[in-house]
Amino acid sequence: MTKLEHTEVLVVGGGPVGLTMSILLSRYGIDHILVERRNETSTHPKARGVSARSMEIFRRCGVAEDVARAGLPASHVSFYRGSSLVDPDFVRASPGGDTELDAVTPTPGLICAQNELEPVLLTHAKARREARIAFGARHIGVDERAGVLISTIEDVNTGDVRQVSSRFVVACDGIGSATRARVGIAMKGTTGLGRYLSIRFKAPLGRLLADRLSASYFLTPPAVGGFMAIDNDVEWIYQYPYTEGSDAERLSDEECAALIRTAAGIGGLDVEVIDTMAWRMDALLAESYCRGGIFLVGDAAHAIPPTGGHGMNTGIGDADNLAWKMAAVIRGEAGPALLDTYEVERRPIAEQIIDISSRNSRAAGGYRIDDQLLLGTRYRSAAVQTDSTDGTSGLDRSKPPFRADPGKRLPHTWLRPEVSTLDLVGCNAIVVVNGEDSTEWNALANVAQREGISIRIENIGDESFGALCPKPGVSGILVRPDGHIAACFTGIPALIEFLEAACRMFGRASGDQ
Repeated sequence: MTKLEHTEVLVVGGGPVGLTMSILLSRYGIDHILVERRNETSTHPKARGVSARSMEIFRRCGVAEDVARAGLPASHVSFYRGSSLVDPDFVRASPGGDTELDAVTPTPGLICAQNELEPVLLTHAKARREARIAFGARHIGVDERAGVLISTIEDVNTGDVRQVSSRFVVACDGIGSATRARVGIAMKGTTGLGRYLSIRFKAPLGRLLADRLSASYFLTPPAVGGFMAIDNDVEWIYQYPYTEGSDAERLSDEECAALIRTAAGIGGLDVEVIDTMAWRMDALLAESYCRGGIFLVGDAAHAIPPTGGHGMNTGIGDADNLAWKMAAVIRGEAGPALLDTYEVERRPIAEQIIDISSRNSRAAGGYRIDDQLLLGTRYRSAAVQTDSTDGTSGLDRSKPPFRADPGKRLPHTWLRPEVSTLDLVGCNAIVVVNGEDSTEWNALANVAQREGISIRIENIGDESFGALCPKPGVSGILVRPDGHIAACFTGIPALIEFLEAACRMFGRASGDQ
């Protein structure tokens, strides 16, 4: 008889999103297993842009410094446009808007290719005692038995089969998600927005581009395609666009090298082709993010055109939103209704990002890489208290500086050197208050703790609080474990009212406060 293993959560897929989900679950003390059908991490760069919001999540998990070391220097995070790599009339622009990123985030986005990012995340995931990480393990089926999910896992090298019981399954297995297909969730949208041959190669371009080093090199007509830096020295990607039915996928290494020389504008360039990968640009969204305890995260839930660099980062945001809710339910701090807010909060965000990225793909004059875009994520759900008549989650496109509002992320401001307000966010909810006496607030936290509601009081003083929330009368901000604001309130009675309402809504009685 096949041995049955037990865990709280089974994570299917060990790419950047699945590994981030694992790290977050460990942060909340949740036992889990991650399975990945590949024997090793990605060898092809694939996604490269790690947004400011993703870096904030990595900072909270203690991963950001290692990701930064694995990525390109910050000085390289610019975007080049020219008719070739040696165009004398090139333009080089910085990402993100008009605002200095240091004023809105402690961790600006960077370029860290997926083949460099995944090993960093895998090292951190394996280091957590709550995680059991299994590469070379394929998820081949899942059934529900008496409210428990029973998954069948096959060792891809030996063919051995084992079964894992879990309360939840998190599908992070990509756009071709077999897990999504098994539970019958359809994807809707547009396929074939473009087809590209991604050619990974080595060439001594770094010394030739010393005065124009960038993260991406967009080629303007009559040139086609574009170059992506891996190390901005000798390792590169050339993205070659082609039409369906062409012979691009059958090009020889020498033919690929000729395409690279032509696009670069350097006829005698010494090129070594390492590998190629054909891919199709799609814009798709899952009709539902959950079915029967199985949750879709990342590309399993949405295929986002890479024109903007938001695909992987949207998936990392999905994991950040779901992990704390799943942990709260597993620990008995909330009922299953809290998990309903995952789709309500995240699906409209993906829909809006798909729309932005699709428009970028059609922009004849190119598009701007917006590192601040995901900092404006705003949630509307039962897990957020708001007076707004806008009941849909979405992206706030207003200009920084950002201010504290329900549903938005807690704004960044420096409390002291190297310490951001974002560093206050912990594994449980926090209440950020102004400089008034904290005695009553701390007493409330103690009472709440006895009732099973874990909150921590953070008094940051009048000046810092005013920078976050200049609204008159507001004396406290309740912040969720994902760093988003659940409520802004005028005093202890208003906070108690919100907590009691939340406990009733999410299946837990708060008791007398």
